[in-house]
Amino acid sequence: MKKILVATEKPFAKVAVDGIRKIVEDAGHKLELLEKYTSEAELLAAVAEVDAMIVRSDIVNQNVVNAAKNLKIVVRAGAGFDNLDLKACSEKNIVAMNTPGQNSNAVAELAFGLMIYGIRKLFNGKSGTELRDKNIGIHAYGNVGYYVAQIAKGFGMKVYAFDPYVCSEKMKAEGIIPVETVEELYKTCEFISLHIPATEQTKKSINKKLLSLMPKGAVLVNTARKEVINEEELVETMSDRSDLIYLSDMETSNKAVFAEKFAGRYFFTPKKMGAQTSEANINAGMAAARQIVDFFATGNETFRVN
Repeated sequence: MKKILVATEKPFAKVAVDGIRKIVEDAGHKLELLEKYTSEAELLAAVAEVDAMIVRSDIVNQNVVNAAKNLKIVVRAGAGFDNLDLKACSEKNIVAMNTPGQNSNAVAELAFGLMIYGIRKLFNGKSGTELRDKNIGIHAYGNVGYYVAQIAKGFGMKVYAFDPYVCSEKMKAEGIIPVETVEELYKTCEFISLHIPATEQTKKSINKKLLSLMPKGAVLVNTARKEVINEEELVETMSDRSDLIYLSDMETSNKAVFAEKFAGRYFFTPKKMGAQTSEANINAGMAAARQIVDFFATGNETFRVN
C-alpha cells in the first residue's frame, strides 16, 4: 500500500477529491489530503512519509523534494509544470508528470471569452468588431491549440498555426493552414492565440519585432504563461500602435503602466483562470490519480516531464 498525498493550496472540488479517493483506494492505496495550507512548513510536514503527490499550482521545490524521503512520483494536475523543480526531482530519482489535455477545452473557451470581451470594447457600450472572416494564428498547436482551432472554425474564422513539432499534414487534415515561420503567422493574422510553454527558448520571445508584424486591428491573447511575453517591448509596441489589444489570463508585472496608458485596450484576469472550470478540475485531478496508480502497478511513465 502506497501513501498518496493531494497537496492543494487551492483545493480541488469535492467531486474531484471523491473521484481521486475512489481511484486510489480501489487500487489498494491510502489517500491523504492537505488543503488550504498557508505555509511551506505545513507542506514539508505533510510530504515526509508519502510515496506520491498530486498538486495543482503548488510549488514543489528543492525543500519539498528533500523533505519527501519516500517520494517516487509527483503529478501536476494540469498541463503546465513550471511549479515543479525538475532538476531536484531527477536528482532524487522522483518521476515528475503532468496531465496534458485535461484542461485544454477550458483554456480554449477562455481564449474566446477574452477575444469577444476585448473586441467588443470591454462591453462599454461602444461599437466593436466581430470574429467572423478574421484570421486567427495559433502559436503552438498542441492540445489547447487543437480546441482553439475547432472553436475558431465555428466562428467562421480562417485558422493558421505555427508549430515546428507538429506535422503540417496533421494540421491540414484538421482544417488548419500551417505556416513555416513564426513571422509568417504574425504577419498573416489579426488574432494570435499563444499556447507556448515558458522555457529558456520561449521566455520573452513574444517581442516588439513579432508584434509589429501584425495587421491593423491586432489582438494578442495569452492563456499560456506571462513569462513568454517581453513586457517592456509589449508596452513599447502598444504605445506605437493604438490599434493593438492585449488580453491575458494573468496580470503583467507592469500592470500599472497598462492602467495608465492603455485603458480599454487590455484585460487581465485577476488570477490564472484557464483551468478554472468544474470539468477541468475533475478531469485533471482524476487523471493524476490514474497516472500514479498505473505507475505503481506497471511502471508506466508516459507523461514524464523530467
